[in-house]
Amino acid sequence: MNKPGGKDNVRRITLYAEQLPDGQLGYGLEPGKATIPGPLIEMVEGETLEIEMVNNLDVTASLHVHGVDYDTASDGTRMNDSVLEPGGRRTYVWRTHAPGRRPGGIIEPGSAGYWHYHDHVVGTDHGTGGIRRGLYGPLVVRRKGDVIPDKQFTVVFNDMSINNRPAHEAPEFVAKLGERVEFIVITHGDFFHTFHLHGHRWADNRTGLLESPQDPSRIIDTKITGPAESFGFQVIAGDRVGPGAWMYHCHVQSHSDMGMAGVFMVTDAAGNMPDHSMDTHH
Repeated sequence: MNKPGGKDNVRRITLYAEQLPDGQLGYGLEPGKATIPGPLIEMVEGETLEIEMVNNLDVTASLHVHGVDYDTASDGTRMNDSVLEPGGRRTYVWRTHAPGRRPGGIIEPGSAGYWHYHDHVVGTDHGTGGIRRGLYGPLVVRRKGDVIPDKQFTVVFNDMSINNRPAHEAPEFVAKLGERVEFIVITHGDFFHTFHLHGHRWADNRTGLLESPQDPSRIIDTKITGPAESFGFQVIAGDRVGPGAWMYHCHVQSHSDMGMAGVFMVTDAAGNMPDHSMDTHH
């Protein structure tokens, strides 16, 4: 995870695109450390991030982002000639801004939200091959004063996989009872999915948290998500339901049956696994 920082409101990081041993592709913050999903990048409204991307692949690759401000030189597409040949380096610049008002009083929304980044050139000019093979990752832009979680987990529904894992091998996430947990959910590929988390609920708004007792946001435990959509929320692990193995999955029944299901394991406050959870299957 790459967290916000820097006094001049400009940060610089290096991101490497690399091939993984199983033939998949990933982004990483260090050579040889690529992962699927790529590293979680965080920003705060008003901050600028300069990302030097290094293409260690044997094919042309790029970096395209959703939700923030950038010039065409940072678009990450062939159309704007903003891609990297094998062995190349290029700096992409992402900018963010706080809410404000435009002339005439129209409200300008800020950049805060749960976004994502991905390749836009491997395989096709839309990056279909790169996304299928794992070139994607989460981006969280916070508003000043937002609640900071204890742990963060990224779930990517990519066609019929979760985080490009084989069927029935979805990642298991672990948190202690009472910890504040943030989920970032992203969808890629050709299918619509329905994210469901057992035993936990959140508000259907920007953060997943109610801002006041009068906040009209709907409380949900399931959300439909289509290709290129992303959302996130925070929950208290095991709140009112206790420790144990809590399933998360796509609630399209055939998708669940094909392996799009994993476990959110809530331990007791000391970090011990509940005995009745050890034999849980999904």
